[in-house]
Amino acid sequence: MTKRERFLAFANFEPVDRVPRHAGFTPHLLDKLTAHLGQDPSQHWDMDTGGGAGLQPPEGFVPPDYSVYHPGQTHGDDSFTIDGNGCGHINHGFYHFTEYISPLAGATRIEELEDYPIPSRADWLAGPMEKAAAEAHAAGRHAQIFAGHMYENAWQVRGYIPFLEDLLLKRDWAEVVLDKFCDNNAIVAEAAGKAGYDCLATGDDVANQNDMMFQPDLWREVMKPRWAKVIAAARAQKPDIHVWYHSDGNIWDILDDLVEIGITILNPVQPECMDPLAIRKRFGTRLAFDGCIGTQTTFPFGSVEDMHTRVRDLGQALDASKGGLMLAPTHVLEPEVPVENVQAFFEACDALTA
Repeated sequence: MTKRERFLAFANFEPVDRVPRHAGFTPHLLDKLTAHLGQDPSQHWDMDTGGGAGLQPPEGFVPPDYSVYHPGQTHGDDSFTIDGNGCGHINHGFYHFTEYISPLAGATRIEELEDYPIPSRADWLAGPMEKAAAEAHAAGRHAQIFAGHMYENAWQVRGYIPFLEDLLLKRDWAEVVLDKFCDNNAIVAEAAGKAGYDCLATGDDVANQNDMMFQPDLWREVMKPRWAKVIAAARAQKPDIHVWYHSDGNIWDILDDLVEIGITILNPVQPECMDPLAIRKRFGTRLAFDGCIGTQTTFPFGSVEDMHTRVRDLGQALDASKGGLMLAPTHVLEPEVPVENVQAFFEACDALTA
C-alpha cells in the first residue's frame, strides 16, 4: 500500500497492510533523537504523515502591525515574539513554552473586538494549496490541511478569563471574535475540498483532564454550529473528505455532536481521560482514532516492555489490522521521554501486522 492508500483504508475501516503510525517531537527531543538515529526520525521510521499547504496571501499583502497592541515590548528578540494572530509570547527560557500576552485582554468596548485586524482569507491564493495536494498524491501520500482553530484562537486573542466571561455574560462579544476565525476556517475548508484534499484537520482544546472546560450545552450553542459550517464548506466541494478533530482531555459529552456534524477521525483519545474501547463500542465504524498512546503515562514513565504491551493490547482489542486506528502519542513528545520508549513504540506498531 502507498501511504495514501493506507490512510484511506484506516479512515474507512478497511484492512491495512500495517497499522499507520506517527509521532511529533519538541525541538529538544527532536535533536536528541536525530543525534541518536543519525537521521531525521520521520525518515528513519517512515511515518504515516500527509502533505499539504495553506492558502497564500496575495502579492503585496501587508500583515497587520500587531506591535501597537504590545507597547513597550521589542518584537523579534529571543524574549518576546508576536504570532500571526497578534498574540505576544514571552520566552522565560524553559524549552519551547511561552507566556501568552492577549492583545484584547483589556478591551472595554465591543468595537475594539470588531475592529481587531484578522485579515480575511477570501482573496488569498489557492494555487499553492492545489499544488501541494497534487504533489502529496504523486508521492503516494494523503493530502491533509489544517483549517485552523476557533475557540483556542479566540481566547488567546481576547484572554482566557475575559473570553470565558464573555461567553457567559456578553455572548455577542465572544461571537465577534469567534466569527473572525470561523469565517477564515470555512474559506480554507472550501478551498481544501475544491483541491481534492483527503482530510481536513480541525479542532480546539475544549476539555481538561476530567471534563469539559464549560458546560456541553454552551459548546453546542456556540462552537458546534460554527464547526458544522466549516465542515459543510468542505463537504460541499468534496463529499467524501475525512474530517479530523483534535481536543485534549475528556470530551465524552460532545462525541455524539462531533459525529453528527461530520467528524470521522478523533484525536488524540487520551487514555488517561477517555477509554478508547468504550468509544469504539459506542460509535463502531463511525469514528476512527488517531493517537491513544499516553504522553502523560506510557511514553515518559513506562518501560520498553510497557510500551510493547500497551500497543499490542490496544491494537488487538480494536482489531487494528481492519482499520480505524492510527497509533500516535497523544501529544507532541516532550524532552523527558526516553529515546528507548520512542524506539519501542515504532517497533510495537510494526509488530501488530508483521
